[in-house]
Amino acid sequence: MFRSLASVAARGDSAAGVPPLLMAVRFLILAMVLVTVPLATPHPGVGAQGVAVAVTLGISVVAWLVWEFTGRAHRVELPALVVLGAAGGALAGVSSQSPAIAVGCLVTASAGVRLDTEASLAITAETVAAFLIAGISTGAPAGTLAGYSAALIGLWAFGLTRRAYVLRAEQAEQALEQARRAHQAESQAAALAERARIARDIHDVLAHSLAAVSVNLQAAEGLLASLPDERPELAKALECLERAGAFTREGMVEVRRAILALRDTATAPAPLAEQLAALARQYRADGDMAVDFTVAGTPRAVAAEAALAAYRTAQEALTNARKHAPGQPVTVCLQFESAQIAVQVANPLPPADTARPLAAAGTGYGLAGLRERAAHGGGTLTAGPADGQWRVCLKIPA
Repeated sequence: MFRSLASVAARGDSAAGVPPLLMAVRFLILAMVLVTVPLATPHPGVGAQGVAVAVTLGISVVAWLVWEFTGRAHRVELPALVVLGAAGGALAGVSSQSPAIAVGCLVTASAGVRLDTEASLAITAETVAAFLIAGISTGAPAGTLAGYSAALIGLWAFGLTRRAYVLRAEQAEQALEQARRAHQAESQAAALAERARIARDIHDVLAHSLAAVSVNLQAAEGLLASLPDERPELAKALECLERAGAFTREGMVEVRRAILALRDTATAPAPLAEQLAALARQYRADGDMAVDFTVAGTPRAVAAEAALAAYRTAQEALTNARKHAPGQPVTVCLQFESAQIAVQVANPLPPADTARPLAAAGTGYGLAGLRERAAHGGGTLTAGPADGQWRVCLKIPA
């Protein structure tokens, strides 16, 4: 039986939490017992019955204090409750003319609230048995024996009712939490399905359209290349077609990247440093700008959201440098810090009379979108002139 009780205490029942007001009431009951029991007959220490009162009162007080001040999962707490039940029941039996029965009532009610039915029944039976043995031995009235026993059992039943209410409340809370998690999982599944639908639409519309544009650009380039090379405008048109083809191929690559991100595929992306190095090589291969890429700090894996924000920042800054500072060298630096990464793209400010044939291209909202993306990831993005350069700097936790 004791092993069963110990296993119950080891579970750390959540119903055992004692509000400060309830603990204050318990100490008031203890104080009342300490004051009133010595004033009742028999007096503690006077005669054999008085000695029994003194001993059971002392054991009850010590067990009560141990029970109150040890943690509810502490291995001493349950034995203290068992001792308190036996001593409190015996104290009520040998001092039936005092409010000593309050100790036993507290034990049976607490056992009903905190322990399961089997364990609380065992402690209640122990308390009632100790009371009846002591009461019969000291000649307590039959009405007192029956009434106090009924009180002990009734408070145990009240404790069981309270425990059942608490358990039902906990089960309802757990069911609510499970329903919330199920709803969250259902919403996530719906979001993934919507992302897959968007990915299909992008692939069917934009990717196919870009592929058709690329084919037509190549055809136009072939037709123009077959014409006699007599006018300088022809060479310029071929250059523009070649540039448009490069932009189209770059757009197709970005469409594929977006589709992979939307579909949330299990394919692991390349490390961020490799992605930015490939981006720098791509812009160098176009031949119209020198791009220098460096890495500072120790490279490490970066969260997908932060890596995408860093890549988009470098891509937008390089595109802006091509538009607004054609021919100027660009430096791209990826810096790994302890709790964040930083991407800085800088290029010298061009002379005021520099021709900018691509300056009007685009919507003008690229940097605004990057700032929103950085803020969404908990980072910051700054862009502006500094020391004769145009600098774009992203700092984001990673």
